[in-house]
Amino acid sequence: MKKILFVASEAVPFIKTGGLADVAGTLPKYFNKKEYDVRVILPKYLAIPEKYRNEMKYKTHFYMDLAWRQQYVGVLEMVYNGVTFYFIDNEFYFTGAKPYGEIYQDIEKFSFFSKAVLSALPLIDFRPDIIHCHDWQTGLVPVYIKDTFMENPFYHGIKTIMTIHNLKFQGIWDMKTVKDITGLNAYYFAPDKLEAYGDANYLKGGIVYSDMITTVSKTYAEEIKTAFYGEGLDGLIRAREGSLVGIVNGIDYEEFNPETDPYIYKNYNARNFRKEKIKNKRALQKELGLDVNDKKFMIGIVSRLTDQKGLDLVDYVIEELCAEDTQLVVLGTGEEKYENLFRHYDWKYSNRVSANIYYSNERSHQIYAACDAFLMPSLFEPCGLSQLMSLRYGTVPIVRETGGLKDTVVPYNEYEGTGTGFSFRNYNAHEMLNAVRYAKHIFFERKREWNKLIDRGMAADFSWNHSAGKYEELYDRLLS
Repeated sequence: MKKILFVASEAVPFIKTGGLADVAGTLPKYFNKKEYDVRVILPKYLAIPEKYRNEMKYKTHFYMDLAWRQQYVGVLEMVYNGVTFYFIDNEFYFTGAKPYGEIYQDIEKFSFFSKAVLSALPLIDFRPDIIHCHDWQTGLVPVYIKDTFMENPFYHGIKTIMTIHNLKFQGIWDMKTVKDITGLNAYYFAPDKLEAYGDANYLKGGIVYSDMITTVSKTYAEEIKTAFYGEGLDGLIRAREGSLVGIVNGIDYEEFNPETDPYIYKNYNARNFRKEKIKNKRALQKELGLDVNDKKFMIGIVSRLTDQKGLDLVDYVIEELCAEDTQLVVLGTGEEKYENLFRHYDWKYSNRVSANIYYSNERSHQIYAACDAFLMPSLFEPCGLSQLMSLRYGTVPIVRETGGLKDTVVPYNEYEGTGTGFSFRNYNAHEMLNAVRYAKHIFFERKREWNKLIDRGMAADFSWNHSAGKYEELYDRLLS
């Protein structure tokens, strides 16, 4: 039995700010239980819903040195969906309404967390063969293992994997403070280790010291070797490319299932969507105050409203996008300029644009089920999950060819009758607009072809089973 420990700063259903939580919370239950014992450890935030906190059982506690301070470390445990989760408890670090706060506080908080995870291992009776770290918050785990814990035979032979979910976030702070917080030897603060451009960089430490590096799609693994996507670390990524693997994320096919989804107006499946899916469109049109009309081309956007998501392209051609035969439904929050952009067009064209400037899981499911197409023109997208959800619901994705979008959406080819969506290559507003217009043309003029696109999209398998198989191969390779 191979023992794997996921170390992450968030995991569903306990706490979530992004796709990382889906991976850390959902992926473990898809491994082959006969061969892999996969467990997860994360902070016990005060923000975790009380119903889960009440189910956690006390396991142990101890005091740990963090540089010159002594800190309390409590360990709690809970089994959820057949997976064991551990929680590191410390009220000084993990109070507050959100998992992350000011970066200078997070730098200390996740240094504490990384060291506490390793310190707790001998006491929880679980010695992993592999510690699988996720994002910069756990970047110090591979560093500490090679440093502070090296003398203890318990840790000998434990392998580490670093998964980069988004290279933009690296955990950077000034060197003097990080030396003081982490208690690491000055040896580690050199340009070939933790130092980057004069500061200390947690993610860089994780990339340098882990045995393998993964990221969340094959294309993103290639892109981050270049200066444009490399966020200042492309040289290091190229130096370690022999240890770099891209594995695309999945989605939970039980939760995202149009046949059983409790949130949508009318359930349907791959056999009957031609008759039943449209009922979701009519119901959403009615609820949002849009024209109830089957002949409108309904485009959905469910997203953080930020530059990364390509919304400046939308801004540039929004008048053309909101043509009379089109409806646009937006859900999400983010930068004020984009929130106001969509509010303005909701006011200007209230019968064809609906701006929902908040986040609601229920509303997102309704949009995946109701829309004809789903727009994701991202500047960069390590993996992206929304396009996988839209494929699952028979809503045709229109995406830019970057990162995971390029790996998961096959562009429509009308001559070969292949593809699951529409794509454009260059980061250009009119190229995006052309892709939307081409999609509209197929939708209005070639309905049978459109329905075949949906058939192929709904038949594609982006469940976690697929990803879990790839990770199992990686673990086997690392342990052989």
